[in-house]
Amino acid sequence: MNIDTKHKKIIEIVQEKLACSAHNLDHVFRVCNLCLLIAKYEKDVDLEVLIPSALLHDIARVEESKDKTGKLDHAILGSEIAEDILRRLQYKDEKIEKIKHCIITHRFRTGNEPNTIEAKILFDSDKLDAIGASGIARTFMLAGQFRQRLIANEPLNNYLEFNTVENGRLKDVSKHTPFIEYEVKFKKIPDKLYTKKAKEIGKERLEFMESYFNRLMLEIDGIK
Repeated sequence: MNIDTKHKKIIEIVQEKLACSAHNLDHVFRVCNLCLLIAKYEKDVDLEVLIPSALLHDIARVEESKDKTGKLDHAILGSEIAEDILRRLQYKDEKIEKIKHCIITHRFRTGNEPNTIEAKILFDSDKLDAIGASGIARTFMLAGQFRQRLIANEPLNNYLEFNTVENGRLKDVSKHTPFIEYEVKFKKIPDKLYTKKAKEIGKERLEFMESYFNRLMLEIDGIK
């Protein structure tokens, strides 16, 4: 089975698996395209590791979304699901382990750090799709999916104390809001990125996002 056929098989599996609106196949393809873009600016990138990693990185997102404890980590579970898929597609053990590392370490709210260039590129690409215009769109897709409000009724510190668990994962996504996500995650993304090209893109995207949320708050307060 050649590489292109393997990729098509993976895409078919991912399309069937992902029903979560903001982490659907469109998101997967955007992340994959960003991976290929950033890879052009880095040396010795193994695309046979990077592309499957990008296609499979959110394979367990639906399971995490349904988990009300906040303990299920889609990055860890996803690496296990991915291993089974990759073995069925006859990937070599060495490639499987490298792909699993990329998936395990792609998460923002985690203690697992990427230590290969492919893992760093996947991490950066996934984070870039969370900010900028695409990030705003996805945030409100999630807000609608989980019936979130725009703003919370309680101070941010109180919310974080009672609605998050280890590594900042959420107990109840419905209590989250776009503004909380902006404050606790989006603002920090450019400083967390690994590659030079991703940092350049991230800075520009965050500036756009900051302008949008500042404007939105003024409108919510009735000032604009």
